Amino acid sequence: MRQIQNGNRPRCSHRPMTSVAKGVWELKDGDERTWYRLMYLTRIGDTIHVLNCFEKDSRKTDKRDLEVAKARLKEIRQRLLDMI
Repeated sequence: MRQIQNGNRPRCSHRPMTSVAKGVWELKDGDERTWYRLMYLTRIGDTIHVLNCFEKDSRKTDKRDLEVAKARLKEIRQRLLDMI
């Protein structure tokens, strides 16, 4: 996340998460025990919105984790609209 905050590309693996929405990305890292994931919304102004972070034990992202990210994205979009 620090790399992204500084305007650089992340050092770890990353990919777009279009299954959540356009503009959502996933950072991917792991160790011998498990895989770590963090889903975030592309920077809006000075803010990077973290939608979900979790550990996973299989290649496929659990549907519940995708739903959490979608629900949080919906809340963020509503808050941004309310600010206008």
